[in-house]
Amino acid sequence: MRERTWGRVGWLALAGLLASACGSSDPAPEIASDPATGEAALIDRARGIHDRVLTIDTHDDISLDFATPEVDPGIRGGRQVDLVKMEEGGLDAAFFIVYVGQTERTPENYAQAKADAMIKFDAIHRMAEEMYPDRVEIAYTADDFERIAASGKLVAAIGIENGYVIGTDLSLLETYHELGARYITLAHNGHNDIADSANRRENLGDVESEHDGISAFGEEVIAEMNRLGIMVDVSHISKAAMLDAVRLSRAPVIASHSSTRALADNPRNMDDEQLRALGDNGGVLQTVALGAFVSDAAGARNSEIRAVRTDLGLAPRGGVDLTDLSESQRAEYVRRMTQIDQEWPPVGVAMFVDHIDHAVELIGIDHVGISSDFDGGGGVEGWNDASETLNVTLELVRRGYTEEEIAKLWGGNLLRVLREVERVAADMQR
Repeated sequence: MRERTWGRVGWLALAGLLASACGSSDPAPEIASDPATGEAALIDRARGIHDRVLTIDTHDDISLDFATPEVDPGIRGGRQVDLVKMEEGGLDAAFFIVYVGQTERTPENYAQAKADAMIKFDAIHRMAEEMYPDRVEIAYTADDFERIAASGKLVAAIGIENGYVIGTDLSLLETYHELGARYITLAHNGHNDIADSANRRENLGDVESEHDGISAFGEEVIAEMNRLGIMVDVSHISKAAMLDAVRLSRAPVIASHSSTRALADNPRNMDDEQLRALGDNGGVLQTVALGAFVSDAAGARNSEIRAVRTDLGLAPRGGVDLTDLSESQRAEYVRRMTQIDQEWPPVGVAMFVDHIDHAVELIGIDHVGISSDFDGGGGVEGWNDASETLNVTLELVRRGYTEEEIAKLWGGNLLRVLREVERVAADMQR
């Protein structure tokens, strides 16, 4: 088990010992007496590993105007994930997300949810098949990920966030599967017909628990997802629903973008009981780099920053050009931001990898992965867009993870689950 209090030298020494004991083809570098030289060697080693492993981020949100002239994924823009930033950061594959928010459950709203979902499906296909077919291709199977990446293209996969998009029509699962959906988050913020949410919505009349976990209809949904080959995603749903889903699914499940509750007490994170159930199921936790799920202090820090920006007449979010402020405003901004940094340090890559460490220690290296929730609130200092993806691998190398382990974290475990989901579907269809 890893001990997070070890420094970099300790981790590298341990990695070297493990490499010698196991005959690893990826030995740790010699530790140079010059710290600068040692850091350069570490970065070079991390870059080599990053180039060799298949890197998959399982949660990148898109807008309704994605893959249009207004939001062109093929050029550098305001999004955290576009093809340029993926190429720069060595992010090989991303699940682009068909997200539809929870509203009142009426026939009219079900129809609108389906229509909004289809807009996003069309956008992902337009990006890959019409706008940039020479740069990106949609993966439908686990083998597709490896084939497309080997060809030199980026990989686009599709996930659905919120089973609300099927309403009460089970047949829509097959429709969405044919369009490329390879996982579905059973619920989002608010209960739906499938499952209770970890975050109920009082404005929608949500009670503390509506179904006591997964509903009877939800059981049918999970069975049909198993039959079709769609991964069951337990992020966002209540603990009772998550434990029900693990019990009901004939295939391993995933948590597409959740971190650990032991390190950040957010209802969207997984506690140790849930993590053990996920591991026993053969599933994978796709640890998420979203500040509020990484650190309990992130919310307080963000509130303080918003207060500073409001007081100085700045937009609630975004960068700051200090030349646009008066001299007194600049001084006030610097003073208050310095105070915030001292009281609530920024949430960074190291704190994010602490969650990976905890999950690995608890349930093993085979059941942990990586996600960002970019363009949906995700991002930490050091990994705030796809162009900075190497920094995650660098932090893993600092802690002594081997190349084989890093390959599992960055996508190997997720593809193992997808292959098992495909196998179960094939068996059920026979």
